[in-house]
Amino acid sequence: MANPQSRQIAIVIAEKNPLLQSSLVKLFAGDDRFHVAAVASDGEKFLETVEKTPFDVGVIGWEMPYLDGRGVLQALRGRVDAPRLIVYTGSPNPDVPRQAMTLGAAGFCSKREPPEQLQDTIIAVAAGRMVFPFIDVSSLASDPLAGLTPRERELLAALASGLTNQQMASQLDISLNTVKFHLKNLYDKLGVGNRAQAVAFYLKGHEGR
Repeated sequence: MANPQSRQIAIVIAEKNPLLQSSLVKLFAGDDRFHVAAVASDGEKFLETVEKTPFDVGVIGWEMPYLDGRGVLQALRGRVDAPRLIVYTGSPNPDVPRQAMTLGAAGFCSKREPPEQLQDTIIAVAAGRMVFPFIDVSSLASDPLAGLTPRERELLAALASGLTNQQMASQLDISLNTVKFHLKNLYDKLGVGNRAQAVAFYLKGHEGR
């Protein structure tokens, strides 16, 4: 009878850089502990993969087009069937691990670490552990506006200008559903329930600037 621990860990990689994508696929292809179920080039494609492909651990970038690591974590937060997520980034921002933990990530690994560190992090996270560098937990509260993606900032400014969802979709050349998706994340991050409250939050945040 096979040892249950010998089952391959199914992973999905979300990475914007095609060269790093292929390097990671090769890294895992040469190690029978892992199976790469899919690769996505951005956060929106990663979420589409979550809906149609079962897997154990997602390795996601922090800075990705259309929907970044924050947005992915926000979208999957609280879902009982969500895969465990590791943020894998070269971002020099020392606050990223704290933000990732606050948003529900299971692990963090810097691209400056050797590849074996990422493999070890995946194995630990798949086994139910959390893997993060030291984080000062006294700083876990932060400015919600600082946690917005560039797309969410665009939408918030558009809301403040009085644009409708349809007008925003046309202006940004994205679908109406994508606008609604980003707005839901935006409201969740700001802790508001509708566009009027979001606009009030935006205007308050710009008063002292």
